[in-house]
Amino acid sequence: MSQRKRVSTSQSSSQNKRPASLSLTATNDDDDSMFTLPSTSQVLKGLENLTEEQVYQKTAEVLQYFLVRDQKKIPIRRADIMKHVVKDYRNIYPEIIKRTARTLDQVFGLKLVEIDTKNHTYILINKLEEPEGMTSSSGPANLKSGLLFVVLGLIFMKGGFVRENLIWNLLKKLHVDIGQKHNDFGDVKKLITEEFVRQRYLEYVKIPHTEPVEHEFCWGQRADVEVSKVKILELMAQLHKDRPESWSQQYKEAHSALSTSSQATSSSQR
Repeated sequence: MSQRKRVSTSQSSSQNKRPASLSLTATNDDDDSMFTLPSTSQVLKGLENLTEEQVYQKTAEVLQYFLVRDQKKIPIRRADIMKHVVKDYRNIYPEIIKRTARTLDQVFGLKLVEIDTKNHTYILINKLEEPEGMTSSSGPANLKSGLLFVVLGLIFMKGGFVRENLIWNLLKKLHVDIGQKHNDFGDVKKLITEEFVRQRYLEYVKIPHTEPVEHEFCWGQRADVEVSKVKILELMAQLHKDRPESWSQQYKEAHSALSTSSQATSSSQR
């Protein structure tokens, strides 16, 4: 989105064989900043010291890690993958991730996306679901997705940043009062300001020089790659019984984002 940027507040013996040449990475498992991706020649050398069974087993472990962690929709850090799963196989990390991404795509219909290239954070996107599928079921997850869609829609239509009081007022009109525990959502304010933020659907930003302190919302990294602005605009047009083109700025932005996304997908498939 063309938004102004602010800083957020928010069991065989072969499997047990340890790989050689482990000096390519950081010494601190919790600090990913020192890790440098090994070169192609280093990866090939690392693979020579391992059996195919070992590589397959490690890839399966990383795959399982992604699938389990993604159940809560919380972005997955490379540092955590290294510390908890990859461990001594760091020198073939690119090969493991390549195989993992291929299996996620071909078997599970999931796309592995690195949403933060600076901090190396990944999410999984379900390629089989369209954005309008968010409200196709009455299950708890889909109800939350519907609520999220409403919030993202308001932010998009208002130009990218919305003060939180406007969000709460809109929800109250929809009979969702943040001052009361909701039957389906529970603590609505906590859901929006903590869970959706932790999942990177939203950013909850402190507004400078406000007393008492005020916050505003903008789209998070996951929303930017997972939610269609075109679909949101079409929904808003239906609600107002108007044409999407009536909102010229939003229409231009939505289709610009769609074009950029299509080019990125095409490039990644080459």
